[in-house]
Amino acid sequence: MSETLHFPVVIVGGGGTGLTAALAAHDAGVEVLVLERDATPLGSTAMSTGLIPASGTSEQAQAGIVDSPEVFAADIMAKTRGLTDPAMALAIARESVETIAWMRDVHGVPLSLVDGFLYPGHSVRRMYGTPNRTGGELMAALEAACGEAQIPILTEATVEQVMHEAGAGGERVTGVVFARPDGTRETVTCDALVLACSGFAGDPELVARFIPEMAEATFHGHPGNKGDALRWGEALGAGLADMTGYQGHGGLALGHGIPILWPLIMEGGIQVNVAGERFSDESAGYSEQAAKVNAQAGHMAFSVFDERLHRLMSDFDDYRDALRAGAVVSAPTLPDLAKAIRVPEAALSQTLDAVAAAARGEVPDRWGRSFDPAKLLAAPYYAARVTGALFHTQGGLLVDGMARVCREDGKPLPNLFAGGGAARGISGEGAYGYLAGNGLLTATTLGRLAGASAARLVMG
Repeated sequence: MSETLHFPVVIVGGGGTGLTAALAAHDAGVEVLVLERDATPLGSTAMSTGLIPASGTSEQAQAGIVDSPEVFAADIMAKTRGLTDPAMALAIARESVETIAWMRDVHGVPLSLVDGFLYPGHSVRRMYGTPNRTGGELMAALEAACGEAQIPILTEATVEQVMHEAGAGGERVTGVVFARPDGTRETVTCDALVLACSGFAGDPELVARFIPEMAEATFHGHPGNKGDALRWGEALGAGLADMTGYQGHGGLALGHGIPILWPLIMEGGIQVNVAGERFSDESAGYSEQAAKVNAQAGHMAFSVFDERLHRLMSDFDDYRDALRAGAVVSAPTLPDLAKAIRVPEAALSQTLDAVAAAARGEVPDRWGRSFDPAKLLAAPYYAARVTGALFHTQGGLLVDGMARVCREDGKPLPNLFAGGGAARGISGEGAYGYLAGNGLLTATTLGRLAGASAARLVMG
């Protein structure tokens, strides 16, 4: 090993959580080092749409949107069916305004209020995103901010061991050992450690153990989701919570690995199986839809939409990627579409007729969905063959409102912090509890809180 380095705060992981934690610690005047296993800081954030919800912002007020942290927290509790920590839900909702303002106004991340549509479970428009609505764009802005602050980010540095010793209040972290691409190992000591190294969705054994319903699902996430933070945290005495919670997606283009995003569904699109029949209320949420899609023949379905929705979706980079990849087919008539996707024409026609009848109020929808009669599908038609995917886990290390990692009894460990996939989120115990954007909400907000809390600790 080479000579041991020392930084007051060390952060494991250079995704959205890690970089926001680094910026917050730096803002507090504390020297920080980020260790990232990849050649470029990307993480799960880079694979997302980069959308983050915030409640009670000035932009909402200017747009005439009435919102508050209490309203947001109520939406979170409703989506989780009351099965997440209400205090954490309200705390994160209250911090969301500061997170967005801090990222945008202090560090130049180009965030603006998203117009046009509601995501499932949100009672008002509160989503913020970068101009092109991509996680890669968000990560580029965060990395640029770290560069401006001259925060050292050591890439191709894979942490293999968290060193610790017994101390007052439990095991105290003393440093980490990381490996370089040539096989050499180095040690860096620290006064506080932030775990920002993703969840466990990329570890088949852990997924089978905690989320068996998604054991056979396609994993569409960052390869760093191997559960390292869980193992290190447990060794230090940390508690775990909501390990069955996850974010799925019921619209991953089969064979292409590109998500067909949910505004398509929320604005009138539907999903049918190979029999040409709907099988659920698609508008309930894209996360819980993943398991429903995978329960169909061939673990697949078709997202069916029209020219209006095709134009709407063309604003999203992911959809344009799907078009270029040939993942979307179009047809001038419904019979042509049925032939193109190889589903029974009569069944597909009956499905659309049933949707129209429900929209007109003639009969209730079989699956309980409400349809807008002004947004019924019309020729020409489009479709994409999709499967249900596992994006990332929502359970993890137990943390408090300061992003301190806690024991099962709620008492914080001496100097360990966590956020993002490494920490318990606010999605409860299942896929149904995931509210759009809450992965990045907890990544950035808990990241900011973790960095600030670690800085306060080392400054005494």
